[in-house]
Amino acid sequence: MSHPIPHAPRKNPRQEPVKPSVNGHKVPDAKTEITQDGKSKPRGPVRRGISFVLGSIGPTLVLAGFAAVFWYGHHNDWRIPKFAALTGEVEPVVDDWCEEHAVPESICVECDPTLMPKGPDYGWCSDHGVHNCVLDHPDVAQLKQPPSRGELAADLQRAARALAIAPRKENNSGCKIYQTRIQFASIEAVMQAGVDVELVERHPIVESISGNGEIVYDPTRQAKLASRVPGSVWRVFKNVGDKVSKGEVLVVVDAVEVGELKTSLLRSLAEEKLQQQNVSRLTKARSAIAGARVLDAEAALAKARADVLSAEQSLRNLGLPVDVKRLRGMDEQQVLDELRFIGIPSSIRSQLDAQSDTANLLPLASPMDGIVIERTVTPGEVVNPSRMLFQIGNTRQMWLQLSVPLENMDQLAIGQRIRFAPDGSRQVVEGVLDWIDTSADQDTRMLEVRAVLANDGGRLRNETFGMGEIVLREEADAIVIPTGASHWEGCCQVVFVRDKDYFSGPDSYKLFHVRSVRLGAQNGDITEIISGVLPGEVIATAGSDVLKAQLLKNNLGAGCDCVAE
Repeated sequence: MSHPIPHAPRKNPRQEPVKPSVNGHKVPDAKTEITQDGKSKPRGPVRRGISFVLGSIGPTLVLAGFAAVFWYGHHNDWRIPKFAALTGEVEPVVDDWCEEHAVPESICVECDPTLMPKGPDYGWCSDHGVHNCVLDHPDVAQLKQPPSRGELAADLQRAARALAIAPRKENNSGCKIYQTRIQFASIEAVMQAGVDVELVERHPIVESISGNGEIVYDPTRQAKLASRVPGSVWRVFKNVGDKVSKGEVLVVVDAVEVGELKTSLLRSLAEEKLQQQNVSRLTKARSAIAGARVLDAEAALAKARADVLSAEQSLRNLGLPVDVKRLRGMDEQQVLDELRFIGIPSSIRSQLDAQSDTANLLPLASPMDGIVIERTVTPGEVVNPSRMLFQIGNTRQMWLQLSVPLENMDQLAIGQRIRFAPDGSRQVVEGVLDWIDTSADQDTRMLEVRAVLANDGGRLRNETFGMGEIVLREEADAIVIPTGASHWEGCCQVVFVRDKDYFSGPDSYKLFHVRSVRLGAQNGDITEIISGVLPGEVIATAGSDVLKAQLLKNNLGAGCDCVAE
């Protein structure tokens, strides 16, 4: 049995939507209103419009307030105004600031050059490689009193010497950066930027070429001695470090060959004497004998004399002072006694026994004054000509061998002074350059030069390393600035020179002039200025990077009109 399904009630499209209730009471929407009897009825169009307008006033006011705040902040750099400004009790501030040059625009001399006209522009100096050269035009210098003519003449000569002795870093003749001036608003602004200044001064300067070097013995003043014939060492009289004089005996060698040569000379002298007597006898009896016998006797005499000469020369080659003329006037025993200890000094000969001591003794004497550098022999050793026994050197003169860069070879000249500081010593020795190698080292590409060093005190040591310098130029009154006070700005080396009227009054302009300079030698914390500034001028030193940054900022995007030459 089936039951009919009741139909769900249909929703009346005109029925008002059910609104949520608050504490059990219905809340009418904007299109209805509650009457006095609690019933709702639709609102009219006018009343709905008024209700919409009144409901939008609050959000609109909030949005307008935010818009006003953003507008005011944007136009006042988001700074909160003082109360006096809001009440209109202060005058409005006028914008007087030059963003480009970081000073008030009313005193900016770069924007308004009439405030402080620039001095004369002499342009490029081809002689000294700078702009507005103060050596040729001293009126450009920021000095109260110009330098004297004598000072300028001396500086011109010094600059000529400096430019002639070595190539210098060049400025660009087309650069216009020297026409720029860097200005500060006040002295306090300079101090806050950390800019410090110093005077351009005069100071002695030395320009040199540096290189590593080594002190060695002078090879022309040393000798390595060996026995000229094989033998055994009989006695040694000197040791390492001993001073010796020329001709002083160092060692005596017992050599059989020496005894044989002495015997040969003795025999040759006897034969010569015999043949001389024979010739004299035959010459007196020439009329009674055949001429051939006289000729044979003269030939035998000539041969005997040749034998004497040969034996004499052999002994002399060994260093033995043989006097044949003197020996010819002696008898045989006297000749034997003379030859036995020939060359042995009397101080040593007195210690010998003429009857028992050998006649094979060969003394080895020093060929020069000096000291014993090396000894490699002891008594009893067997020696030969290939073995060195002593090394003698005269250390009163040493050599300095210095290695310098090959690119400096055009600056070297014979006769230049050399200073050398040995490692581990405070002593500085000086010498004179006397030789320049004709070829460079294949591995290091360095050039070797040599100087002779005096060593009268004997303080220099062989194979001592150190640092040397070849003096190219010395100036007693060079113009110098602190190292680091100059800057390379792209095409010129510049310094910042303080205006001479910097402290003339409270309203004087705080200016620094950009000046191109030519650098010379650098000695530690000072650098020579060949041309560009004069002594007495004041330049920026510590903190000068701030001026360089401002200079680059002023020229940013302007490009460079420099013309490379």
